[in-house]
Amino acid sequence: MENTALLIIDVQKGFDDPFWGNRNNLDAEKNIVLLLSKWRKKKMPVIHVQHCSLESNSPLRKDKPGCEFKDEVKPINKEKEFTKTVNSAFIGTKLEKYLRSCNIELLVIVGLTTDHCVSTSTRMAENLGFDVVLVSDATATFDRIAYDGTKYLANDIHNIHLASLNHEFCSVQSTKEVLNKFA
Repeated sequence: MENTALLIIDVQKGFDDPFWGNRNNLDAEKNIVLLLSKWRKKKMPVIHVQHCSLESNSPLRKDKPGCEFKDEVKPINKEKEFTKTVNSAFIGTKLEKYLRSCNIELLVIVGLTTDHCVSTSTRMAENLGFDVVLVSDATATFDRIAYDGTKYLANDIHNIHLASLNHEFCSVQSTKEVLNKFA
């Protein structure tokens, strides 16, 4: 298990902004904290990814307070941090190089949002040859309006993306399942 890292994607204050609309899984951060506590206790690698949007109206812009990590997941003790401006944690960062230099083989991925940065990073991680566990109840997303005006509920989007990723790009597991593996 020493070759396993916890990858926390975009757990930032800006995702509490009403700008995003209705969100599912309001317990995602609580579950992320449970996993983060376990990783820290076992002194296993923790990696934080921060999205710094280039969009002028985004609460996640580098010059806005919403870009900051949420207090409950702030990096400590020199935990590794990467900053990105696109959906993938691997594009424009040195994440892959870092993982390989640390001999990380398995990524346990959590964060926001299920259908954007979490999904894109999960897909890329698997395509780059990493094993991935995506923690179902430690991710969340928001309602979306489709190109044709149809409204899709956050929970439906979340579950559809998890179903699409499972057994193709990752193993989808719950917080409880992951914690039991690292007990």
